[in-house]
Amino acid sequence: MPMKTIVITGASDGVGAAAARKLHADGHTVVIVGRSPEKTQTVAGELGAKYYVADFSDLSHVRELADRLKADYPRIDILANNAGGIFGSRNKTVDGFEKTLQVNHLAPFLLTNLLLDTLLASHASVINTSSVAARIFGKVDLDDLNNTSRYSANKAYGDAKLENILFAKELHRRFHAEGMSAAAFHPGNVSTNFASDTTSLMRFAYHSPLKRLTGMISPDQGAQNLVWMAEGTPGTDWVSGGYYEKRKAAITNKQADDADLARRLWDISADLVGISAGSSNSR
Repeated sequence: MPMKTIVITGASDGVGAAAARKLHADGHTVVIVGRSPEKTQTVAGELGAKYYVADFSDLSHVRELADRLKADYPRIDILANNAGGIFGSRNKTVDGFEKTLQVNHLAPFLLTNLLLDTLLASHASVINTSSVAARIFGKVDLDDLNNTSRYSANKAYGDAKLENILFAKELHRRFHAEGMSAAAFHPGNVSTNFASDTTSLMRFAYHSPLKRLTGMISPDQGAQNLVWMAEGTPGTDWVSGGYYEKRKAAITNKQADDADLARRLWDISADLVGISAGSSNSR
């Protein structure tokens, strides 16, 4: 198995940290990205890996992160967009966007585009951590991506996880002919710190005795899906442009198959974060 350089966001805890440990143990160069300086440094120190701290609720952090990654890593084989979360009441970031939208979708969208030259030169794979919430709660309205009229923590999260899938599909459409692959996956219902600061009823599934009844799996089990895709070969082990659950292609929200929606979401997202919507937006 060829050794790869793998950048994982949201790698200071949970699925991201578990995946980083396994991929490091398998001999890959793992780059740790996290929001908490203490947690991020702890995981990186455990592995002897390089790390970067970035808060995705501030897009200036994302731009600085991209600059540092481009300078330090002329080759990136895997970009795992794993950072995300579900939050409580509707809050705006310093950039003026609803927090769930920005942290889960706009920030990884921007990071990926800013790294586009490196990713294309590396014939990289971009792997987006999505969720079954895309199917249960997601209903993307391009005229109200910030959910100003119909906000709930669950809907905002479901929308964002659906946007992760649409983003992967549009990455595939635009760049697979140039050697890039992209896909999204659901890691399973993983028992982590996820949903620890939300008003959503999901907090009871993750942080109460109910989690014993909801089929929660460990972070190591959830990380198996990410490790499988990172170490696998697109076109052989998994198909670029797809969505996966339990290492199998899965059906999700019907909006995920709307190619026009994926194109328009890309264009609107590019406008929101201030980059060109064209295929040469970071060159």
